[in-house]
Amino acid sequence: AVLVMQKDQTLCFRGKCFLTCLYGRVEVMGFTIEEGQESYPLFSPASHCPLTVRTLETLGHSRDPRMAAARILEKYLPTAPRKKLLKQMLPTSSIILLEPMETQLTRFLSSFPDLSELFSPPASELMSAVFDTPLNGLGVIPLVSSVEGLSMSKSYREALNALVSACRGDMDGCAVIFVCGTRNVGKSTFIRTLINTILNHTTSVDYLEGDLGQTEFTPAGCLSLSTVKDPILGPPFTHQRTPEHMIYYGQPSCESDMDRYLESLKFLWRRRSQSRETPVIINTMGWVKGFGFQLLVDMIRFFPVSHVVQLEHSGVAQSPALTPEFLRTAQGYQTHPPAQTALDEFTDHHNPPRSYTHLTVQSEFQGVARQGTSKHQRSNEHRELSLLAYLSQLQSADLGPVRPLHSLTPYQVPFTAVALGVVHCDVAPSHMFYAANGSLVGLCCLAEKVNSSRGGPVLLSQAPICPCVGFGVLRGIDKERGLYFLLTPVDPSILRNVNCLLLGAISLPSCILTSQPGFDGETPYLTTDYSFDLSGAGASKRLHTCTPEDLH
Repeated sequence: AVLVMQKDQTLCFRGKCFLTCLYGRVEVMGFTIEEGQESYPLFSPASHCPLTVRTLETLGHSRDPRMAAARILEKYLPTAPRKKLLKQMLPTSSIILLEPMETQLTRFLSSFPDLSELFSPPASELMSAVFDTPLNGLGVIPLVSSVEGLSMSKSYREALNALVSACRGDMDGCAVIFVCGTRNVGKSTFIRTLINTILNHTTSVDYLEGDLGQTEFTPAGCLSLSTVKDPILGPPFTHQRTPEHMIYYGQPSCESDMDRYLESLKFLWRRRSQSRETPVIINTMGWVKGFGFQLLVDMIRFFPVSHVVQLEHSGVAQSPALTPEFLRTAQGYQTHPPAQTALDEFTDHHNPPRSYTHLTVQSEFQGVARQGTSKHQRSNEHRELSLLAYLSQLQSADLGPVRPLHSLTPYQVPFTAVALGVVHCDVAPSHMFYAANGSLVGLCCLAEKVNSSRGGPVLLSQAPICPCVGFGVLRGIDKERGLYFLLTPVDPSILRNVNCLLLGAISLPSCILTSQPGFDGETPYLTTDYSFDLSGAGASKRLHTCTPEDLH
């Protein structure tokens, strides 16, 4: 479909498509798409805020718009509809081409009954959806103009402008931007928009993931360092990729081992060349109270932060302002005042700035600070979508039928080739295989060689901090032959370096076990042979909202 859009006109929609700008300029989530650029995939599922395509003013065009458009449209439209569109052309108009999109990812997700309507409007938007346009046949469902996509407050725009100016060279050294705020305040959306806006002016942005529960480029439970070169035009599950460096922490929260969390982030930062001048964005968890706030204080001290962006809502601060003045006397989890940067403890190549710019952003979108209640909008569903997206890489790139995971041929991995560890709880060695079978495992690389003197399995006694290259499903264990059966999309050349399988608290989505086609007879790994009436003790809880001093 070819659309002529006038200056400042918007198209807010649900669905998925490829967008090509044929004439003029449009903007999507901060990224500018211009005439002559490649096609970009747009994903606007019901799980997140709908995408909006907005027409921008065309700069420096001295040509006649109708003559230029006529030459462009000859390739896409016959004479009659082409003349009709040309009548709409103004000097400030833009022309976009929307094409249907079907990928390895979308085919895999749509094979599950519960996800078949993922790219359709949620129930709350049905009255606003337009179902009688030619765009519907492309997989695009427009929403009426009264529906608001991304909502930017004045402070939101001012912060974006200030940060982009810093990244364009208005400061000495590279910008290191630390983004924090409570849950459901819009940190991830702000960061995506910021990355896209920066990519209008630079070739890449470095991204340090510190949010275990809502990761951007990997399944949940990971800390990672990525270099982003392409715009992010959809939610996390639409752009899963392998980071340059990654650690599998194994849990969606760091409450059980905050020291390992901080040490893992330091490990990742060491992997980044200190001579790089690429802007860095650091994402954080939504835990801004008690020990969670102390972790934020530590992270600002650990890294050479140039800007701290603190997102708030309702005009009320959810935590103290993390200004340079506050940090001089603030108590961290590992660091203590007087404020001395902890970065010097693990690098000799960089002198961090003594101060930084503090920016406060007021989020004013509808439903701020509240988790979505519609289908696909809860945080646990977002985590499952990201993991399913990762597993979709096991499918063939050909647009053939989806193959269930149990029909794929696994790798055979000898017990003696890899160590097996559990990172989120204590498991007796005799129960380790029961815990790991049919589970997701991180594929990791220990620095030391794995040795098995007796030819049996090598079991780790504690959680290591080591590189992770991807994930696999441990779909079977043969104790007699001493083999693990592993499904993974990781390239064999990289798998040769893997000598450790780590099991965490990130479990496979239930639909992988219950909803895949092709099962005959009893479904593996599932049982109904237990009583729902049994009661027992729940998991023990640790209090992380106050320090030991607060208890006296």
